[in-house]
Amino acid sequence: LSVISMQGWQREMLFPQTGLTWIAPSPNMPTFDTALVYPGLCLIEATEISEGRGTTQPFEQFGAPGIDNIRLARALNRAALPGVHFRPVSFKPGFQKHAHKICNGVFLHVTDPGAFLPYATGIAALCALYSEAREQFRWRESPYEFVTDKPAIDLLSGTAKVRQAIESGAPWTDVVALHQQGQEEFASFKKQFELYQ
Repeated sequence: LSVISMQGWQREMLFPQTGLTWIAPSPNMPTFDTALVYPGLCLIEATEISEGRGTTQPFEQFGAPGIDNIRLARALNRAALPGVHFRPVSFKPGFQKHAHKICNGVFLHVTDPGAFLPYATGIAALCALYSEAREQFRWRESPYEFVTDKPAIDLLSGTAKVRQAIESGAPWTDVVALHQQGQEEFASFKKQFELYQ
């Protein structure tokens, strides 16, 4: 294995700071803004709520028919997540979940990419949907990434504890804390392999 390091890139840089043209790595990641929110909002894929696939802004918005989008946006904004503001939105996916139906939900405006916490935001979104949109909220039951022996949320989060905590009504901060120790251990471990200090 030969690793070729980049020139001119520093760890704190975000893609727009490179001056390069964004090339979509996937049809569902058309912009840098999508890539910024994806690490957390991909958790919506573990539900029957639309993650905005079939629109021009997947993962930047999510919703389903019948959701009170104003109530959902207020609940998420009350969570005071860093670097993000939620706006009520309605959209109609051209394909995937709720295709050709009007979905009410929220749009994420990342106001400070340096402060934004995508995973915490995704967990907060699941907690808000579970508490504010119970009639529309369902965990995905169909196979996810060809896995049939565990729920999609357990696969995406790496544990059944996240699903169980959300179902018990735990606040998003407690759910995020389930991964805190592992995150700190990984951050320390990976330093020895970092090419860019």
